[in-house]
Amino acid sequence: MQVVVLAGGVGSRLRPWTNSVPKPLLPMLDLSLLERVVEGVPNDLIDEVVVAGGYKVDMIRDYFSNADVDFDVRIVPEDKPLGTGGALGNCRDVVSGTFACFNGDIVSSLHIEPLLQLHRTNGGIGSLALWEVEDPTRFGIVGLDEHSRITRFKEKPKPDEVFSNLINAGSYILEDEVFDFMPLGKHSIERDVFPKLAANGALNGQRFEGYFIDAGTPSAWSEAVHRCIKERRFRRGVIHGSSWYGSQESQPSKFVSNSMIDASVVTSNSTIRQSTILTGSVIGENSRIDSCLIGRDTRIGSNVQLTDLVVDHGSVIPDGTVASNGQWPRTD
Repeated sequence: MQVVVLAGGVGSRLRPWTNSVPKPLLPMLDLSLLERVVEGVPNDLIDEVVVAGGYKVDMIRDYFSNADVDFDVRIVPEDKPLGTGGALGNCRDVVSGTFACFNGDIVSSLHIEPLLQLHRTNGGIGSLALWEVEDPTRFGIVGLDEHSRITRFKEKPKPDEVFSNLINAGSYILEDEVFDFMPLGKHSIERDVFPKLAANGALNGQRFEGYFIDAGTPSAWSEAVHRCIKERRFRRGVIHGSSWYGSQESQPSKFVSNSMIDASVVTSNSTIRQSTILTGSVIGENSRIDSCLIGRDTRIGSNVQLTDLVVDHGSVIPDGTVASNGQWPRTD
């Protein structure tokens, strides 16, 4: 079947990383984020991955034209922001039959086969993966009957509107009939489509266990990296302690913990904690990097202290710098 990835956003919450690199191409261990999102679908079930994208789509196209992946990738560009529903609806001329659909930020333990089996058993137009949370007000919630059919769908309910702790986990099996319920142009699949389908008894839902991370923020990105390390979701690289190193030849350091250290990174004897350091970066002596995302080819001096920062690719941070919270701009 085809797999649609809704990846139209500019990734503003991960700026400045995404100023020059589209979010789907950011590396999470040895795969791009987009590859990580579709990882729960076995390759032998994928005919084609369709990327509904609106930002730096030429870079995404170029990447996958040269990438060693087992599936074809087609880009369906948005000329203007269309929302989740409009982005999917924009694919109506290239998607057919039963297909999977994923929000472009989701890293989870979901395996698609049980959801696909439910969909085949129950019928209907869509089947949604569901996740249980304590506070569902930031998500879309569902009512579920004893036959795993969704009876109600409410996007981002107010506290007094909450009727369930089961949320939409951004991963679906859909029939191409869903396009008949979609208006043309910009709209939300969560607000404008799923409530109609639920009212018509055309949606199923299935809870899954394990983990569910929306990796679109710096803290959630680090959480997803840590989870991929813990679950050993990589084919290249090696784990030393609690961190992943992108090269087998990397020299592990006792000062590095819970971090992603990509290939060709020099850490000296600096302390690195809960951070992602992309390829080609160099960190000077006696520095401390805590809960940061460090872009590729960055030069960080000695005796530097960085906390909760997203550092742009190619940055230069002078000796003795102390900075926290937010972004570090590029220094040419």
